[in-house]
Amino acid sequence: MSNVLAREENEKVATIGWAARDASGILSPFHFTRRENGDNDITLHILYSGICHTDLHNVKNDFGISIYPMVPGHEIVGKVTKVGSRVTKFSVGDIAGVGGIVGSCGSCSDCSKGFYVYCPKMILTYSAHYHDGTITQGGYSDKLVVDQNFAVLIPKSLPLDGAAPLLCAGITVYSPMKYFGLAQPGLHLGVVGLGGLGHVAVKFAKAFGMHVTVISTSPSKKVEALGSLGADAFLLSQDPQQLQDAMGTMDGIIDTVSANHSIQSLIGLLKTHGKLILVGAPALSLEVLAMPLLLGRKTIAGSAGGGSEEMQEMMDFAAKHNITADVEVIPMDYVNTAFERLKNNDVKYRFVIDVANTINCNSN
Repeated sequence: MSNVLAREENEKVATIGWAARDASGILSPFHFTRRENGDNDITLHILYSGICHTDLHNVKNDFGISIYPMVPGHEIVGKVTKVGSRVTKFSVGDIAGVGGIVGSCGSCSDCSKGFYVYCPKMILTYSAHYHDGTITQGGYSDKLVVDQNFAVLIPKSLPLDGAAPLLCAGITVYSPMKYFGLAQPGLHLGVVGLGGLGHVAVKFAKAFGMHVTVISTSPSKKVEALGSLGADAFLLSQDPQQLQDAMGTMDGIIDTVSANHSIQSLIGLLKTHGKLILVGAPALSLEVLAMPLLLGRKTIAGSAGGGSEEMQEMMDFAAKHNITADVEVIPMDYVNTAFERLKNNDVKYRFVIDVANTINCNSN
C-alpha cells in the first residue's frame, strides 16, 4: 500500500504558491500539490496572475465562504507544458488563460451551451471543492492543472500581462454588451465606475463603435476618461444639472460599481426600452421605484460573465483591436502591499503579478 501511495504522490504536481491562512488576509509562501494531469487536462506554467477585488474579499472572508489555506487568483495566463491524451484545444507551448471557473456538472442546459459560470454546480478556480473532493487553489502559484474546457487560447499578439485581467474584468463587461444587444455601432452606452472593469468596458464599447459616457462620482476621473481611454463624454453623478441634461439619452448602462449606491438616477438616464446591466455586486439590497421602469419599459438585469466560446471570442476581438487592461506589474512578494493599495483604490487599473519571474522570491 505504501508503494501505491508513493507512486500516486509522485504523479501529482508539486506547486509553490502564496496563500492566506486565515481572515487576516495576509499571504505567505505555501507549498502544496495539484492533481496529476488527466486525459482532458492541460498543465500550465503560470506566467501572470491578475489581482481582482474579489481576491481581496475572499482572503478576508468577507462573503463568509472562504476555505483556508487559500491561494487566490482567477485571471491566469500561462504556458502549456503538458496535455492529456484527449486534449484537442491546446498543444505544448501554447499560451492559455483561465478565469474564475474550473469545473461544473457538465450536463445542465447552461453547461451544454458553455455557460459554466451559471451552472448550479460550478466550481470556482480557488476556495472551492473540486470533483475529487480536493480544495481548488488559484493563480498566485507557479503551476495549474485544468480541464481544457475551462481554458482559452491567448492570441500571440496580446501582451500577456495586460491580457490577464481580461479573463475576469474583460469577460464580465464584454458578455453583457453582447448578450443584451448593446454592442452595436451608434448606440449610446453609459459606463458607471472607472476602475478595473469600467476602463475595459470603455475600450470594448469604443471598439464596437458606440458613443460612450463615463458616469462617476469622482471629478478627477474626467481627464483620463476623455483622454487616454477615449470616452465621448463624462457625467458627474453627484451633479443634479448634469443628470437632468442627460435624462433619457442612453440606450444602455453597464454599472460596474460594487460599493453600495443608488441606481434610481441611472434609470432616469435610459431611453425608452433602455437596459441597466449590473455587473458589480453591492452588499446591500437595491431599492427602485416601479413607475419609471413601467413608463419607459426599461430593464434592470445582471450578468456574472460569459461562456467558454464567448471568452475565446472576446480574446480574439481584443487582439484584433489591441485591447488590454491598463496594469501595474508587481513581484509576488508585493502582493500584501498591493491588497492594501487596492483597498484604498490606489491602482490604475489592475495589479498583475509577474508570477514566473518572482514566485520563488522568499518562497522557501
